[in-house]
Amino acid sequence: MALLADVLSRVKPSATIVMTQKARDLKASGVDVISLSVGEPDFDTPEHIKQAAIEAIHRNETRYPPVSGIVPLREAIVRKFKRENGLDYKVSQTIVGTGGKQVLYNAFLATLNPGDEVVIPRPYWVSYPEMVGLCGGTPVFADTDMEHGFKLQPEELDRVLTPKTKWIVLNSPSNPSGAAYTRDEMKALTDVLLRYPDVHILTDDIYEHLTYGDFAFVTPAQVEPRLIERTLTMNGVSKGYAMTGWRIGYAAGPEKLIKAMDFVQGQQTSGASTIAQWAAVAALDGPQDHLATFRAAFQGRRDLVVSMLNQTNGLTCPTPEGAFYVYPSCAALIGRKTEAGKTIETDEDFVMELLQTEGVAAVHGSAFGLGPNLRISYATSNAVLEEACRRIQRFCGSLR
Repeated sequence: MALLADVLSRVKPSATIVMTQKARDLKASGVDVISLSVGEPDFDTPEHIKQAAIEAIHRNETRYPPVSGIVPLREAIVRKFKRENGLDYKVSQTIVGTGGKQVLYNAFLATLNPGDEVVIPRPYWVSYPEMVGLCGGTPVFADTDMEHGFKLQPEELDRVLTPKTKWIVLNSPSNPSGAAYTRDEMKALTDVLLRYPDVHILTDDIYEHLTYGDFAFVTPAQVEPRLIERTLTMNGVSKGYAMTGWRIGYAAGPEKLIKAMDFVQGQQTSGASTIAQWAAVAALDGPQDHLATFRAAFQGRRDLVVSMLNQTNGLTCPTPEGAFYVYPSCAALIGRKTEAGKTIETDEDFVMELLQTEGVAAVHGSAFGLGPNLRISYATSNAVLEEACRRIQRFCGSLR
């Protein structure tokens, strides 16, 4: 009898984690590496949030929390959804997890049966299809393209929905493309979903606060209130509050679903860290001044990277509306050779040769379901980004 479960053979490792580790290994061996592969803000957690955690420790808020989260945080989540998204939820319709990833995984685990389909637009965050597969479901991919800004079109959504569809996953702003849906674009999708009453919507809003210019963020249940009873709205504090290591995600949705997720989590991890939860209360209820600072910095970095990549031989880089990624196409460079004579046959070849030749770590677009592209994170300083883009320009210019 084999020790390991058969399901593991159907699951791929996270390409972002793999590339990040390759960059770390090279750096540890003495190579000058610039890593643009990780999806993590380079800012520090705001001081008032850190202070709230310290105060919680001094109050001895260190015992097991309720599985679904401490009541003060769940109340803060209710206030946040009302204040920022115009959504009315009860505390009993909320749940807190150890990061947004756990919230998503528990939702799939609590709802998917063999044969159930989950529609995932591509390019997608690498973990969506793997989580669906681990939970017994079948990922079904909906296509997008650069011409439409990597945004799902209503005709394509209508094409992929079937009687087997249980969920559609919508991620706006998107990892990896940074694409975000306007109200009209989201309304076109929700109009389609109204015609499919058995399809549930899982919306990943983790990059909500990182949109640029005059772009106005919207979430599906906000645009179409008739969908609220079959929508799980997921968010968290990791990106907008620079709290990746605090591991707090949350969601609100139908009470029946929330209870099922609580049941799963109770046999899995139980409640998230009490200290991190009290910090999250301060994040949601406290001053939001840092968000403008974050947005201004990220927008400047985005504009720098887009400009330099579009001046690079063989790359085409659209301007994303949000998050902190760009998703340029390297299609014009496929088939070319490096100075050492290696043919660039895929986008994975491209990023591996870029790392080995110039010490710049990015992630190949095929890992996100759509290539030949690469995902570049601009969550680092302008000086580092300028140097990285110069190296990318040099590498692309050397291909023949």
